[in-house]
Amino acid sequence: MLRLNALDDLLSGLTEGQPVVIAGPTASGKSALALAIARAQGRTVVNADALQVFAGWPILTAQPDATDLAQAEHVLYGHLPVDAAYSVGAWLRDVAPFLALRPAPVVVGGTGLYLTALTEGLAKIPQTDPQVRHTATRRLEQAGLGALVADLDPATRDRIDLQNPMRVQRAWEVLRQTGRGLADWQAETGPALVPAGRAQLLCLNAPPDVLTPRIEARCAQMFARGVRAEARAMEPLWCPTDQSARAIGAADMIAHARGQIDELQSVNKIGIASRQYAKRQRTWFRRSMAHWRMLKATDLNALFAHHIEKTQ
Repeated sequence: MLRLNALDDLLSGLTEGQPVVIAGPTASGKSALALAIARAQGRTVVNADALQVFAGWPILTAQPDATDLAQAEHVLYGHLPVDAAYSVGAWLRDVAPFLALRPAPVVVGGTGLYLTALTEGLAKIPQTDPQVRHTATRRLEQAGLGALVADLDPATRDRIDLQNPMRVQRAWEVLRQTGRGLADWQAETGPALVPAGRAQLLCLNAPPDVLTPRIEARCAQMFARGVRAEARAMEPLWCPTDQSARAIGAADMIAHARGQIDELQSVNKIGIASRQYAKRQRTWFRRSMAHWRMLKATDLNALFAHHIEKTQ
C-alpha cells in the first residue's frame, strides 16, 4: 500500500460509520484518494460523476480500470446504456442503498449538482419530457448558449453557472416544461440523504498550474489505454443528443475516428475542454462547498502520479 504522511493523517481522522464524500475538479486526484481510503478501510467507492454512469466511454471518462476494481468495490460506474436518460434524482435513488453499507462508502465525483443534492437535498422537479429536451438541444445547437440563458428567469440566472451548457439547458427545460424557474423549484428542497454533519466532506483544491500538467498526463493515459479503439467502437452508436455524448472529448474522438481531425487536434481539443471544465468546477466548489474540508491536491502528488503511471 502506498504510504503518504498526508494520507495517513487523513485516514486517522475518518470515522468508518460516516460516509466520505470527495469533490474535486477533473484530474485533481480525487479518484486516487477515494481508492486509497477505500482500500485502507474496506469501503466501497460510489460514483458521483454524471458522465461516468454511462457505458461506452470508460477510458475517455476515466472510469476505474481492472487494477482499481481489484483493489476495492466500485459501484454506479458504466451501469447505464449510452442512449439512456439520467438525472440527479435518479442518481440519488441509485445511491441511497449503498449509504447503508458498513463501513460507510466513499462517494467521489466532480459533478457538483450530484454532491450538493446528496448533502443538502434536492427539489422534486418533474422529469423532462423527451420532446422538450430535443427542443432545448436544437435551440442550443442553432442559437447558442446565450439564447438559452436569455430565456431563463432572473432568479435562476443569478443562481446557476451560466457557462455550463448542461446546467443552463436543464434550467431551460424545467422552465419550458413546468412554467416555473429552476430557482423556484429549488426553494422547495427536500431533506438531504447525507446531511453535512453526518459525513466527512472533502474537497480537493487544485489551481490551474497544478491541473494543467495533470490534464496533459490524463490525456496521455487515455491514448495509452486505447481511447482510439473505444471511439471506433462507439462511432456506429454515436448520437450527439444523447446525454452520454456530453463527455469531454467524445465528439472530438468521434471526429478523429471518422478521419475529420487528426490525433494531435483531438488531444488539443480535449485538453482545452478539460481545462475549461475544471475552471467551471472550481467556481462551483468555491461557491457551494466553502464549508467542506479543503485539501491541497499537491499534498497528494505522489498518490496521483502512482494512479496515472500504473497503466503506462
